This record gives sequence, C-alpha cells and structure tokens, in this order.
Amino acid sequence: MFDSLSNRLRGVVKTISGNARLTESNIQDALREVRIALLEADVAIPVVKAFIEEVKIEALGQKVMGSLRPGQELISVVNTKLTELMGQFNDGLNLSCVPPAVILMAGLQGAGKTTTVGKLAKRLKEIDKKKVLVVSADVYRPAAIEQLKLLVKSIGIECYASDISQKPLDIVKGAVEYATKHYFDVLIVDTAGRLSIDEHMMAEIKEISLELKPVETLFVADAMLGQDAVNTAKAFNDVLELTGIILTKMDGDSRGGAALSIRKITGKPIKFIGVSEKTNGLEPFYPDRLASRILGMGDLLSLIDEVKGSVNEAEAKKMMEKVKKGKKFDLEDFKMQFEQMNNMGGLGKILDKLPANIAEKAPQLINDKIVKRHVAIINSMTIKERRNPDLLKASRKKRIATGSGASVQEVNQLLKQFEQINGMMKKFGGGGMMKMMGGLKHLMPKL
Repeated sequence: MFDSLSNRLRGVVKTISGNARLTESNIQDALREVRIALLEADVAIPVVKAFIEEVKIEALGQKVMGSLRPGQELISVVNTKLTELMGQFNDGLNLSCVPPAVILMAGLQGAGKTTTVGKLAKRLKEIDKKKVLVVSADVYRPAAIEQLKLLVKSIGIECYASDISQKPLDIVKGAVEYATKHYFDVLIVDTAGRLSIDEHMMAEIKEISLELKPVETLFVADAMLGQDAVNTAKAFNDVLELTGIILTKMDGDSRGGAALSIRKITGKPIKFIGVSEKTNGLEPFYPDRLASRILGMGDLLSLIDEVKGSVNEAEAKKMMEKVKKGKKFDLEDFKMQFEQMNNMGGLGKILDKLPANIAEKAPQLINDKIVKRHVAIINSMTIKERRNPDLLKASRKKRIATGSGASVQEVNQLLKQFEQINGMMKKFGGGGMMKMMGGLKHLMPKL
C-alpha cells in the first residue's frame, strides 16, 4: 500500500536525518522532494501546495530550527500534517437513531460497492453486534441482486428479496417496512452504479435518499483511480450530502493520491478502507496510523487489533499455559501460528504494517507460498512427530518430504525456522502472536 510514495518520503527522511543541523536551505530542498513525491502520488495540486506551505511555516519555526534533534522534529511535523490532511481522527458510523438505522451506499460501477456492502454488514454483525438486513436496489446490472444475496448468505446476513421487475423506490420502501417489522438494527441499501455520472443516476439516488432519510450516506470509491475517485466523490456530494467515504482496493494502491486528497477536497471523512477481497477485508480508517505507515514507521496498533480479531482466544490461552508450565512449543503450535497469519491476510499484509526498519530485516525467502508449503509439510507428519520434533531424523524427513511434495531441504528449512520461533516464544514467555506484537511495539521508531 502506497509503496511509491512511502519509498520517496523515506528517502527524504533519511537525507534530513543525516544532517547535523537544519537550515532554511536544506529544509527547502527536503520540501521540494516531498512536493515531487506527493505530485507523483497523484495528490491534487491545491492540496500539495497547501500542505507544503503548512509544513514549511512550522518547520522554519523555532521548535525545529532550535531543536537538538532537528531531523526527528521535521519528520514529526510532516507526520502531524499528513494526519491532519487525512482527517486527524477515526470517524466512525453514527447509528444513534430509532432502528432501523439506514446506511445508503453510493458509487460508480466497478468500485467494489456490492462487495463492500457485504464486508460492512459482516463487521456490524460480528464486531458491533447489530442485527443487519441488506437490500439491493440495483435493477440494472445483470445479477447484481443475486450477487449480494449469495455474498451475505455466506456470512449469515439476511438479504431482503427484490427483483429487476420492481422500481428501486418500491424496493427500498418495502425493505424499511420489513426491517422495522422484524426489529433489525441496521438496513444497508446497495444502490445502482453506473460506468460514469449521469443525470438519471443522480435523480434516482437522490429520490431514494429523500425517501429513506439515511443516517449515513457513504460513497464507495476505488482508491486506484486517484484524482478521478476524488472528483467523482465531490460530484456525488454536491447532490447527496455524503456523510463519509469508503476507499476500496487500498491494498493495490501504490500511489495514495485519493486517500491524501479526498478529505480536503470533499470535506467528508474516510470512514473505512478496503484492504483485501476477503469478507473481513474492511478496516476503520485511522489517519494517524496511515501517516505513520507512509513515513515507514509502521502501524502496530492496527496490527494488534487484527491479531485480537483473528486469534482464537481459547487456543492462544491454551498455548500460553502450556509454555508457562515449561512444556515445549511444538510443531502443532507452529502450524496454528501459520493459520492465524493466514486469517490476518497473509505475511505480506503483516509486514506492510511493521516499521520499515523491522520489515526489511524479515527473511527475504519467506512468503505466503512458502507458508502454505510449511503447513503441507507439517500436515504430512504424524501427531507424535509434531509433538516431538526431535524424532525427525533423515528417514522420517524423506518420508515427510515425499508426502508433502517438498524436498528434504525444505523440511530442514522449516525445522530451522521452528527452532528460531521456539527461542522467541521462550523469550516472550508464551502468548504467541499477541505477546510478540506487544514486544514489537517497543521497537517502533521514536519521533
């Protein structure tokens, strides 16, 4: 996420940090590089100008120029201004109303709106403990209604029945009536998308909005479109009065222009970001955490939140007690750690949230393919072998390699990594991934 921008800004940070003291001249040089990085990231020109000016005013102030650590102070200023640019605080959903709280979803076709409806419904059900109903008022796109129905069925969410012979306004009226009668807390309405903005689309969604009086009107934008996403959000806001924005496909956005411009241009907060295709791939948007990631300082708070949501507490507690009692961390436990990693979106997603100085030290040969291969190797072992890895001599390794489609060398690599993790587990005294994340917090770069 934001790889290009991140790499450029980290280069500026290294250059500035190498100066014994800051002068007006080298601050100007650094800000010129920051400006180029933001423009290359497709950040709106007016936003870039205002941002650079704000950083310049504060950077040339006494706090930075008179500091004993001017490089760190300048980085701190850039970090603060990036956070302010994106909204400063997380702005959650406002569901304080007489149920059902109606959430109206708007956006162009292809932005991932229907998928986002499913992700948001899952989040509201599992994290906020809400009874959620969804409905599709998209009678134009082939199979749109069926797509939403199948998506939410897989996560245990009810979908109000509608079909293409109905008018969108009649569909949403019926859905509200049904949601009220059956005591749903939240109704999420998926509206029709178009390939571009048109008068008919705007008139229809405005009519639906006037009928529903939603507590939240969320615009779903494709982050990879950069300034096009920002301009479209602004056009929708002129008609609908949006309450927030959801940026999808953030995991594929290497530039970051939409995230850095959209709040300033529209005045509306980014409430969530889509970070994967999975149904749990929707995260609350924290401007301070994203600014930290862009500057290479990681986002361990979000990573810890993900660990809490992904780790099976009963299993983690069981493993912690096991280690506390002096029992060895075995290959069964090792396999469980891999599965937890997979539940969190894979190794790449975890490394993306670690500070750059730590992520760069991660073994270059480890990736999600190798993790899957490691699981296959462990699955080819007997229970006795998993619980007592010391049994794994040459003949057993050969059998395991054959059974898992791996080589003996790969089996040896797995066992070597297991020993390294075993040592780490002893160091952290059990607790698995949660304890390790807690330990990593202390390694974050200080501003």
